[in-house]
Amino acid sequence: MSNPTIEIQLSEQKKTKPQPEELVFGKFFSDHMFMMDYTEGTGWHDPKIVPYQPISMDPSAMILHYGQSVFEGLKAYLSNDNEVLLFRPEKNFERLNRSNERLCIPEVDEEFVLEGLKELLKVDKEWIPTAEGTSLYIRPFIFSTEHNLGVAPSKNYKFMIILSPVGAYYKEGINPVKIAVEHEYVRAIRGGTGNAKTGGNYAGSLKAQVNSAQQGYSQVLWLDGKEKKYIEEVGSMNVFFKIKGEVVTPAINGSILEGITRDSILQLLKHWNIPVSERRISFDEVYEAYRNGELEEAFGTGTAAVISPIGEFAYNGEKLIINDGVTGDLSKKLYDTLTGIQKGLIEDPFGWRVTL
Repeated sequence: MSNPTIEIQLSEQKKTKPQPEELVFGKFFSDHMFMMDYTEGTGWHDPKIVPYQPISMDPSAMILHYGQSVFEGLKAYLSNDNEVLLFRPEKNFERLNRSNERLCIPEVDEEFVLEGLKELLKVDKEWIPTAEGTSLYIRPFIFSTEHNLGVAPSKNYKFMIILSPVGAYYKEGINPVKIAVEHEYVRAIRGGTGNAKTGGNYAGSLKAQVNSAQQGYSQVLWLDGKEKKYIEEVGSMNVFFKIKGEVVTPAINGSILEGITRDSILQLLKHWNIPVSERRISFDEVYEAYRNGELEEAFGTGTAAVISPIGEFAYNGEKLIINDGVTGDLSKKLYDTLTGIQKGLIEDPFGWRVTL
Protein backbone atom coordinates (compact mmCIF):
# COMPACT_ATOMS: atom_id res chain seq x y z
CA MET A 1 0.00 0.00 0.00
CA SER A 2 1.35 3.41 -0.88
CA ASN A 3 1.13 5.59 2.17
CA PRO A 4 -2.00 7.73 1.89
CA THR A 5 -2.55 10.84 3.96
CA ILE A 6 -4.09 10.18 7.35
CA GLU A 7 -7.28 12.19 7.69
CA ILE A 8 -7.70 13.76 11.13
CA GLN A 9 -11.10 14.68 12.58
CA LEU A 10 -10.73 16.28 16.00
CA SER A 11 -13.31 15.83 18.72
CA GLU A 12 -15.38 18.91 19.46
CA GLN A 13 -16.02 17.85 23.04
CA LYS A 14 -13.19 16.56 25.23
CA LYS A 15 -13.79 13.97 27.90
CA THR A 16 -13.05 14.52 31.56
CA LYS A 17 -9.80 12.75 32.37
CA PRO A 18 -9.70 10.38 35.34
CA GLN A 19 -7.60 11.21 38.37
CA PRO A 20 -4.41 9.13 38.83
CA GLU A 21 -5.87 7.28 41.80
CA GLU A 22 -8.87 6.23 39.67
CA LEU A 23 -6.75 4.52 37.04
CA VAL A 24 -7.17 0.77 36.78
CA PHE A 25 -6.44 -1.34 33.73
CA GLY A 26 -8.52 -0.81 30.60
CA LYS A 27 -11.50 1.17 31.92
CA PHE A 28 -10.88 4.65 30.48
CA PHE A 29 -10.28 5.69 26.87
CA SER A 30 -8.85 8.78 25.22
CA ASP A 31 -10.64 11.26 22.95
CA HIS A 32 -9.56 9.78 19.59
CA MET A 33 -8.85 6.52 17.79
CA PHE A 34 -7.13 5.45 14.57
CA MET A 35 -8.91 3.29 12.02
CA MET A 36 -8.66 2.03 8.46
CA ASP A 37 -10.41 -0.59 6.37
CA TYR A 38 -9.41 -3.49 4.14
CA THR A 39 -11.35 -4.47 1.04
CA GLU A 40 -10.30 -7.41 -1.10
CA GLY A 41 -8.94 -6.11 -4.40
CA THR A 42 -8.26 -2.65 -2.95
CA GLY A 43 -6.13 -3.41 0.11
CA TRP A 44 -5.94 -1.26 3.22
CA HIS A 45 -7.49 2.16 2.67
CA ASP A 46 -8.99 5.29 4.23
CA PRO A 47 -6.73 5.69 7.28
CA LYS A 48 -8.08 8.28 9.68
CA ILE A 49 -8.01 9.57 13.22
CA VAL A 50 -11.51 10.25 14.51
CA PRO A 51 -13.23 10.96 17.83
CA TYR A 52 -13.52 7.84 20.02
CA GLN A 53 -16.99 6.44 19.32
CA PRO A 54 -19.02 3.25 18.95
CA ILE A 55 -18.80 1.38 15.65
CA SER A 56 -21.78 -0.13 13.86
CA MET A 57 -21.67 -3.71 12.59
CA ASP A 58 -23.94 -5.91 10.53
CA PRO A 59 -25.33 -8.87 12.51
CA SER A 60 -23.72 -11.18 9.96
CA ALA A 61 -20.24 -9.64 10.33
CA MET A 62 -17.94 -12.64 10.36
CA ILE A 63 -16.07 -11.62 13.51
CA LEU A 64 -19.26 -12.18 15.50
CA HIS A 65 -19.52 -15.78 14.32
CA TYR A 66 -16.02 -17.13 13.67
CA GLY A 67 -13.71 -14.97 15.77
CA GLN A 68 -11.21 -13.92 13.12
CA SER A 69 -9.34 -11.24 15.05
CA VAL A 70 -5.88 -10.31 16.33
CA PHE A 71 -4.61 -7.64 18.68
CA GLU A 72 -1.51 -6.15 20.25
CA GLY A 73 -0.62 -4.28 23.43
CA LEU A 74 2.08 -1.69 24.02
CA LYS A 75 2.56 1.45 26.11
CA ALA A 76 3.50 5.12 25.82
CA TYR A 77 5.13 7.23 28.51
CA LEU A 78 5.97 10.90 28.99
CA SER A 79 9.59 11.71 29.76
CA ASN A 80 10.62 14.39 32.25
CA ASP A 81 11.21 16.58 29.18
CA ASN A 82 7.56 16.09 28.12
CA GLU A 83 8.51 13.87 25.18
CA VAL A 84 6.35 10.89 24.19
CA LEU A 85 8.27 7.61 24.52
CA LEU A 86 7.48 4.19 23.06
CA PHE A 87 9.20 0.90 23.85
CA ARG A 88 10.18 -1.34 20.91
CA PRO A 89 6.91 -0.60 19.03
CA GLU A 90 8.22 -2.10 15.79
CA LYS A 91 8.29 -5.50 17.52
CA ASN A 92 4.57 -5.26 18.27
CA PHE A 93 3.67 -4.64 14.64
CA GLU A 94 6.00 -7.42 13.52
CA ARG A 95 4.16 -9.76 15.88
CA LEU A 96 0.81 -8.41 14.71
CA ASN A 97 1.69 -9.52 11.18
CA ARG A 98 2.74 -12.96 12.44
CA SER A 99 -0.67 -13.24 14.10
CA ASN A 100 -2.30 -11.99 10.88
CA GLU A 101 -0.60 -14.74 8.90
CA ARG A 102 -1.85 -17.44 11.29
CA LEU A 103 -5.43 -16.09 11.20
CA CYS A 104 -5.51 -15.52 7.40
CA ILE A 105 -5.76 -11.75 7.85
CA PRO A 106 -4.01 -9.49 5.29
CA GLU A 107 -0.75 -8.08 6.60
CA VAL A 108 -0.43 -4.38 7.39
CA ASP A 109 2.39 -2.05 6.40
CA GLU A 110 4.27 -2.03 9.71
CA GLU A 111 5.96 1.32 9.16
CA PHE A 112 2.71 2.98 8.12
CA VAL A 113 0.63 1.77 11.07
CA LEU A 114 3.44 2.83 13.41
CA GLU A 115 3.25 6.30 11.84
CA GLY A 116 -0.52 6.19 12.35
CA LEU A 117 0.04 5.38 16.02
CA LYS A 118 2.51 8.25 16.38
CA GLU A 119 0.01 10.68 14.85
CA LEU A 120 -2.69 9.45 17.23
CA LEU A 121 -0.35 9.92 20.20
CA LYS A 122 0.40 13.49 19.10
CA VAL A 123 -3.35 14.21 19.03
CA ASP A 124 -4.01 12.60 22.44
CA LYS A 125 -0.68 13.32 24.14
CA GLU A 126 -2.42 14.94 27.11
CA TRP A 127 -3.94 11.53 27.95
CA ILE A 128 -0.56 10.05 28.91
CA PRO A 129 -0.55 9.88 32.73
CA THR A 130 2.61 10.62 34.68
CA ALA A 131 1.91 9.34 38.20
CA GLU A 132 4.08 6.49 39.50
CA GLY A 133 2.96 3.13 38.09
CA THR A 134 0.77 4.63 35.36
CA SER A 135 1.13 4.68 31.57
CA LEU A 136 -0.90 4.98 28.38
CA TYR A 137 -1.85 1.51 27.17
CA ILE A 138 -2.13 1.17 23.39
CA ARG A 139 -4.41 -1.46 21.83
CA PRO A 140 -4.10 -2.05 18.06
CA PHE A 141 -6.52 -4.69 16.75
CA ILE A 142 -7.97 -6.11 13.53
CA PHE A 143 -11.23 -7.97 13.00
CA SER A 144 -13.22 -9.40 10.10
CA THR A 145 -16.21 -7.38 8.88
CA GLU A 146 -17.52 -9.17 5.77
CA HIS A 147 -21.27 -9.87 5.89
CA ASN A 148 -21.20 -13.63 5.34
CA LEU A 149 -21.99 -16.75 7.35
CA GLY A 150 -19.77 -19.01 5.25
CA VAL A 151 -16.75 -20.41 7.09
CA ALA A 152 -13.83 -18.89 5.18
CA PRO A 153 -11.40 -16.00 5.59
CA SER A 154 -13.21 -12.66 5.43
CA LYS A 155 -12.75 -10.39 2.42
CA ASN A 156 -13.12 -7.22 4.54
CA TYR A 157 -11.41 -6.10 7.77
CA LYS A 158 -11.13 -3.15 10.08
CA PHE A 159 -7.88 -2.08 11.79
CA MET A 160 -8.14 0.17 14.84
CA ILE A 161 -5.96 1.63 17.59
CA ILE A 162 -7.47 2.83 20.86
CA LEU A 163 -5.67 4.38 23.85
CA SER A 164 -6.31 3.82 27.54
CA PRO A 165 -4.61 5.54 30.51
CA VAL A 166 -3.93 2.77 33.01
CA GLY A 167 -2.67 1.98 36.46
CA ALA A 168 -1.26 -1.38 37.55
CA TYR A 169 -2.55 -4.48 35.72
CA TYR A 170 -2.79 -6.46 38.95
CA LYS A 171 -4.21 -4.85 42.07
CA GLU A 172 -1.03 -6.05 43.83
CA GLY A 173 1.10 -3.77 41.61
CA ILE A 174 4.78 -4.71 42.02
CA ASN A 175 3.88 -6.80 45.08
CA PRO A 176 3.87 -10.58 44.48
CA VAL A 177 0.80 -12.21 42.96
CA LYS A 178 -0.61 -15.66 43.68
CA ILE A 179 -0.85 -18.10 40.77
CA ALA A 180 -2.71 -21.42 40.52
CA VAL A 181 -1.20 -24.23 38.44
CA GLU A 182 -3.94 -25.39 36.04
CA HIS A 183 -4.43 -29.16 35.72
CA GLU A 184 -7.84 -29.54 34.05
CA TYR A 185 -7.93 -27.07 31.16
CA VAL A 186 -5.30 -26.27 28.53
CA ARG A 187 -4.62 -22.96 26.79
CA ALA A 188 -3.03 -24.11 23.54
CA ILE A 189 -1.28 -26.95 21.75
CA ARG A 190 1.48 -26.95 19.17
CA GLY A 191 -0.10 -26.40 15.76
CA GLY A 192 -2.90 -24.35 17.31
CA THR A 193 -3.03 -20.58 17.75
CA GLY A 194 -1.07 -20.31 21.00
CA ASN A 195 1.72 -18.21 19.48
CA ALA A 196 -0.77 -15.79 17.86
CA LYS A 197 -2.33 -12.94 19.79
CA THR A 198 -5.93 -13.73 18.92
CA GLY A 199 -9.08 -13.29 20.94
CA GLY A 200 -10.08 -16.96 20.97
CA ASN A 201 -7.02 -17.89 23.01
CA TYR A 202 -8.23 -15.62 25.79
CA ALA A 203 -11.88 -16.67 25.56
CA GLY A 204 -10.81 -20.27 26.03
CA SER A 205 -8.78 -19.37 29.11
CA LEU A 206 -11.56 -17.63 31.03
CA LYS A 207 -13.07 -20.71 32.71
CA ALA A 208 -9.82 -21.65 34.42
CA GLN A 209 -9.18 -18.01 35.33
CA VAL A 210 -12.62 -17.66 36.94
CA ASN A 211 -12.12 -20.88 38.88
CA SER A 212 -8.73 -19.76 40.19
CA ALA A 213 -10.06 -16.28 41.09
CA GLN A 214 -12.72 -17.91 43.26
CA GLN A 215 -9.88 -19.52 45.21
CA GLY A 216 -8.10 -16.17 45.63
CA TYR A 217 -5.54 -16.48 42.82
CA SER A 218 -4.74 -13.73 40.31
CA GLN A 219 -4.04 -15.96 37.30
CA VAL A 220 -3.36 -19.54 36.25
CA LEU A 221 -0.11 -21.13 35.14
CA TRP A 222 -0.76 -23.15 32.00
CA LEU A 223 0.89 -26.52 31.40
CA ASP A 224 1.40 -28.08 27.98
CA GLY A 225 -1.69 -29.42 26.27
CA LYS A 226 -0.33 -32.90 25.56
CA GLU A 227 1.15 -34.18 28.81
CA LYS A 228 -0.05 -31.43 31.21
CA LYS A 229 3.44 -31.52 32.63
CA TYR A 230 5.62 -28.83 31.07
CA ILE A 231 5.24 -25.14 31.90
CA GLU A 232 3.99 -22.83 29.16
CA GLU A 233 2.95 -19.40 30.43
CA VAL A 234 0.68 -17.50 32.83
CA GLY A 235 -2.61 -16.16 31.43
CA SER A 236 -1.27 -12.68 30.69
CA MET A 237 2.48 -13.19 31.06
CA ASN A 238 5.47 -15.28 30.15
CA VAL A 239 7.04 -16.83 33.23
CA PHE A 240 10.58 -17.08 34.68
CA PHE A 241 12.10 -19.06 37.57
CA LYS A 242 15.37 -18.37 39.41
CA ILE A 243 16.77 -21.71 40.53
CA LYS A 244 20.19 -21.95 42.20
CA GLY A 245 21.26 -18.64 40.67
CA GLU A 246 20.16 -19.51 37.13
CA VAL A 247 17.09 -17.96 35.50
CA VAL A 248 15.01 -20.42 33.47
CA THR A 249 12.07 -19.70 31.17
CA PRO A 250 10.13 -22.07 28.89
CA ALA A 251 11.51 -22.13 25.36
CA ILE A 252 9.34 -20.82 22.50
CA ASN A 253 7.69 -23.95 21.16
CA GLY A 254 4.82 -22.90 18.89
CA SER A 255 2.20 -22.71 21.64
CA ILE A 256 3.72 -19.91 23.74
CA LEU A 257 3.33 -16.23 22.91
CA GLU A 258 6.64 -14.64 21.91
CA GLY A 259 6.57 -11.86 24.46
CA ILE A 260 8.42 -8.63 23.72
CA THR A 261 8.94 -8.01 27.44
CA ARG A 262 10.17 -11.62 27.69
CA ASP A 263 12.76 -10.98 24.99
CA SER A 264 13.81 -7.73 26.68
CA ILE A 265 14.30 -9.49 30.03
CA LEU A 266 16.42 -12.20 28.39
CA GLN A 267 18.63 -9.53 26.85
CA LEU A 268 18.94 -7.68 30.17
CA LEU A 269 19.93 -10.83 32.05
CA LYS A 270 22.59 -11.68 29.47
CA HIS A 271 23.81 -8.06 29.60
CA TRP A 272 24.28 -8.49 33.35
CA ASN A 273 26.02 -11.87 32.90
CA ILE A 274 23.34 -13.65 34.91
CA PRO A 275 23.04 -17.32 33.86
CA VAL A 276 19.83 -17.74 31.86
CA SER A 277 18.40 -20.54 29.77
CA GLU A 278 15.36 -21.09 27.54
CA ARG A 279 14.36 -24.72 27.74
CA ARG A 280 11.58 -27.14 28.47
CA ILE A 281 10.86 -27.16 32.20
CA SER A 282 8.24 -29.18 34.06
CA PHE A 283 6.44 -27.96 37.12
CA ASP A 284 7.69 -31.10 38.86
CA GLU A 285 11.22 -29.70 38.42
CA VAL A 286 10.10 -26.37 39.92
CA TYR A 287 8.41 -28.22 42.77
CA GLU A 288 11.55 -30.25 43.44
CA ALA A 289 13.63 -27.06 43.50
CA TYR A 290 11.11 -25.55 45.93
CA ARG A 291 11.31 -28.59 48.22
CA ASN A 292 15.11 -28.41 48.17
CA GLY A 293 15.17 -24.70 48.96
CA GLU A 294 16.61 -23.92 45.53
CA LEU A 295 13.67 -21.96 44.04
CA GLU A 296 14.77 -18.41 44.81
CA GLU A 297 12.32 -16.31 42.76
CA ALA A 298 9.57 -16.55 40.18
CA PHE A 299 8.10 -13.74 38.11
CA GLY A 300 5.97 -13.04 35.07
CA THR A 301 6.71 -10.63 32.24
CA GLY A 302 4.34 -8.80 29.90
CA THR A 303 3.46 -5.40 28.51
CA ALA A 304 0.53 -4.90 30.88
CA ALA A 305 2.28 -5.79 34.15
CA VAL A 306 5.93 -5.32 32.99
CA ILE A 307 7.37 -7.50 35.79
CA SER A 308 5.06 -9.23 38.23
CA PRO A 309 6.74 -11.16 41.07
CA ILE A 310 5.05 -14.44 41.98
CA GLY A 311 4.80 -15.04 45.71
CA GLU A 312 2.77 -18.24 45.75
CA PHE A 313 1.82 -21.18 43.54
CA ALA A 314 -1.13 -23.45 44.26
CA TYR A 315 -0.10 -26.96 43.17
CA ASN A 316 -1.93 -30.22 43.88
CA GLY A 317 -3.57 -28.82 46.99
CA GLU A 318 -0.31 -27.42 48.33
CA LYS A 319 0.73 -23.77 48.66
CA LEU A 320 4.28 -23.06 47.52
CA ILE A 321 5.39 -19.79 49.15
CA ILE A 322 8.32 -18.27 47.23
CA ASN A 323 10.89 -15.97 48.84
CA ASP A 324 8.62 -15.63 51.90
CA GLY A 325 5.99 -14.04 49.66
CA VAL A 326 7.99 -10.85 49.10
CA THR A 327 9.44 -9.36 45.93
CA GLY A 328 12.88 -10.78 45.14
CA ASP A 329 15.96 -8.66 44.49
CA LEU A 330 16.26 -9.71 40.85
CA SER A 331 12.56 -9.10 40.12
CA LYS A 332 12.85 -5.62 41.62
CA LYS A 333 16.05 -4.83 39.70
CA LEU A 334 14.50 -5.98 36.42
CA TYR A 335 11.34 -3.95 37.04
CA ASP A 336 13.26 -0.80 37.98
CA THR A 337 15.61 -1.13 35.00
CA LEU A 338 12.98 -1.88 32.39
CA THR A 339 10.56 0.82 33.54
CA GLY A 340 13.49 3.23 33.86
CA ILE A 341 14.40 2.62 30.23
CA GLN A 342 10.77 2.87 29.15
CA LYS A 343 10.27 6.20 30.90
CA GLY A 344 13.59 7.70 29.80
CA LEU A 345 14.95 7.83 33.36
CA ILE A 346 18.06 5.74 32.73
CA GLU A 347 20.39 4.92 29.87
CA ASP A 348 19.06 2.68 27.08
CA PRO A 349 22.07 0.62 25.89
CA PHE A 350 19.88 -1.49 23.60
CA GLY A 351 18.27 1.26 21.51
CA TRP A 352 14.79 0.14 22.55
CA ARG A 353 13.31 3.53 23.31
CA VAL A 354 11.56 5.45 20.53
CA THR A 355 11.03 9.18 21.03
CA LEU A 356 8.29 10.93 19.04
